[in-house]
Amino acid sequence: MRKSLTKQIKPERDSQRLERVSLLAMRWSARVLVTTVWVSAALFGLYILAFYAAALYERNMERWNNVLPGLYEKDSVATTSGIGLHFAMGGIILLLGSLQLLEKVRTRYPALHRWVGRLYIVSSLLAAAGGLVFIFLKGTIGGTVMDIGFAGYGVFMFISAIETYRHAVARRLEKHRAWALRLFALAIGSWLYRMDYGFWIGFADGIGHTPQFNGAFDKLMAFFFYLPNLLVAELFIRARKYRASAALRLAAAFLLLCATGFLIIGTYFFTLHYWGPAILNWVTGS
Repeated sequence: MRKSLTKQIKPERDSQRLERVSLLAMRWSARVLVTTVWVSAALFGLYILAFYAAALYERNMERWNNVLPGLYEKDSVATTSGIGLHFAMGGIILLLGSLQLLEKVRTRYPALHRWVGRLYIVSSLLAAAGGLVFIFLKGTIGGTVMDIGFAGYGVFMFISAIETYRHAVARRLEKHRAWALRLFALAIGSWLYRMDYGFWIGFADGIGHTPQFNGAFDKLMAFFFYLPNLLVAELFIRARKYRASAALRLAAAFLLLCATGFLIIGTYFFTLHYWGPAILNWVTGS
C-alpha cells in the first residue's frame, strides 16, 4: 500500500516541478525579450531624434535624403512639416513607451505615470497626424500599396491613442491597459521596420527589395511591420484567460529566447554602424 502511494505521489511531484519550471522559464524569457525590445527601441528613438529631428532643428533636412531619397523637398513646407513632426514625435514615443509599461512606475509613481502618459498620448497623436499629412499630400516612395499600408498604420495609432486616453480618464483600467499595449505595439513598428529590413538584407541579400520600395518584399513590409505586432498584443492581452500546458510554455519560452537572440544581434550591428554614430555626433555636436 505504501509503495503504491509513493508511486502516485512521485509523478504528481514531477508534474508540479515541471509546472514551476515552465512558469519560471516563460516569465524570465518574456522579461529578457521585453528588456531587449525596450533597450533597442530606446536606442532607435534616440537615433531618430539625433538624425531626423536634429536635422529639422538645424534646418539641414537634405540629410534625410541620404537615407531615403526624395523624403525632403525644399519648396514643400507642408510635407516637410508633416514628416518632421512624425519623426520628432516618433522618437519621443519610443523613449517614453517602455517607461509607461513598467509596473513599478505605475504603482510607486502614479502621478509620473499620468503626466508621462499625457505626453505619450499627445506625441502619438502628432506622430500619426504628421505621417498622414505627408502621405496625403505627397505619398510614399513605394506608391499605392505603401500609401495604404502606412496610412493604415497612422489611423490605427491615432485610434489606439484616443482609446488609451479615453479609458484612462473613465477609470476603466483593464481596457486602458489593453489599448496602451496595442499603442506600444504600434509605436515600435518603425523600429521593427528597420530591424526587419536589416535582417532581410543581411540574410536574404534583399530579395524582393528595390530602391523605389515597390518590390514584393517592400509591399509585404508595408503591412508586416505593424499588423503582426497587433496580433501578438491581442494574444498577450487574452493570454491571462488561457491556461497553457507546461510543454507549451517551455516551447514558447524557447521561441522567445530565439527572438531575443536575433534582436540582440540586430541591435548590436545597427547601433555599431548607424544608430550609435548618429547619437554620438548629436551629443558631441560634431
